[in-house]
Amino acid sequence: MKAWPFIFGIALLAGCARFQPQPMAPEQSAAQLEGRRLDAAGLKKFLAENSMGEIKTWPLRKWNLSELTLAAFYFHPSLEVAKQQWLVASSGIKTAGARPNPSVTVTPGYDSQIPGNYSPWLVPVTFDWPIETAGKRGQRLAEAEKISESARYNFISAAWKIRSGVRTALLDFILSGQRADLLQKQFSAQTQIVKLLQQRLDAGEISRPELTTASIALNKTQSDLNAAQASAATANSGLAEALGVTTAALVDVRFNFDFSTHDVATLTSADARQLALRSRADILAALADYAASEADVRLQVAKQYPDLHLGPGYAWNSGNAGDSQWSLGVTLELPILDQNQGPIAEAEARRKLSAAKFIELQSQVINEIDHAVAGFRVAQTQLQVGKKLLASQQQQQASVAAQLQAGAGDPLDLLNAQLELTSGQLAQLDNAANAQTAFGALEDALQQPGDSINAVIEKIAPAN
Repeated sequence: MKAWPFIFGIALLAGCARFQPQPMAPEQSAAQLEGRRLDAAGLKKFLAENSMGEIKTWPLRKWNLSELTLAAFYFHPSLEVAKQQWLVASSGIKTAGARPNPSVTVTPGYDSQIPGNYSPWLVPVTFDWPIETAGKRGQRLAEAEKISESARYNFISAAWKIRSGVRTALLDFILSGQRADLLQKQFSAQTQIVKLLQQRLDAGEISRPELTTASIALNKTQSDLNAAQASAATANSGLAEALGVTTAALVDVRFNFDFSTHDVATLTSADARQLALRSRADILAALADYAASEADVRLQVAKQYPDLHLGPGYAWNSGNAGDSQWSLGVTLELPILDQNQGPIAEAEARRKLSAAKFIELQSQVINEIDHAVAGFRVAQTQLQVGKKLLASQQQQQASVAAQLQAGAGDPLDLLNAQLELTSGQLAQLDNAANAQTAFGALEDALQQPGDSINAVIEKIAPAN
């Protein structure tokens, strides 16, 4: 009997969690970030597990959009933040399901006036056992589960943002390199034109303004080429940022971008539109937020009904059975002055706010889809017109080259034809960039890409 309080205390302490310090080491984390590479063994395993199956050649010779997206899922810190936010929300389910602990009160007393008692000490012990009513625990659990579900969909939205960022950065990187290459060709052609015109000016065959015009065009191309080369360097940094690595990780890495716009008819269909309005991750997160606010209203309504507290007690007078007493108390709060009207009103207002936010989001998504579809159709039209014009310029350049080879042409005419062709290629590159940007916006608006990234996102998303 004397040892049972000690044993009871040890049992309670054994079930308690202990604090484990985890200090941050900025130098170590910085070194880890700088040490990330696209040939990491962990990345190879991640790719194999989530999409690619067995990888026979490592590191990859060329990285496409799907593979780079997986690399970003593996490296990018924002996805880890979204995951930890989901884990925080998920932990709230355990908190919501906890039952209130009973309590014990010991109030030793001293009474020297008890007749015939050899000890004046009294030891009353009172227990308080709370019992929740009106299903409050169930409503807390329902609210916490919906909050966790919303956090999971926010994780999926974060993954989509990463995928969109990688696509934009990769497209920019590829296009900036191609633009720099075309401008270099244009610069070379214009340099030869200026040399020919200088020779003809020296021979008295042309006037000074013709050479001046060509020189001005050459200087402008030189400026455009410098800007394109600077943009290429910036695009390299942007791609590294989108992947969650440093620029050092992209040295000697080759990339490929698929410029085809597959499944366009599927993406622009009415079914795809309706599916997006029901199943986009942010739409589902907003629905989960509304369900959580609904559960909160139920919880606040349930709190109108007071909880029951059972309070059995025992008073022990140093072993004197004549003075030992048992008691059974019941405590119930009387909801006279406050019936929880304030929290109920707040919960109902939050529910209305969640509903308004959901309608606002759906409206934004509808406008986003409409804008993306219209923009893509315009970009596709421009791309098709540009193809026809470029084909004509290619034929013109081939015709002039054939004439020169037959001895009936002028080298300057061929250089001008090449210059015109390069200008057409630059214009068509802009058209392709607009079409791909519009296609990416359409995929983002619908969250339905042409590849299998949706299945990967679902696979890596934390389970409820």
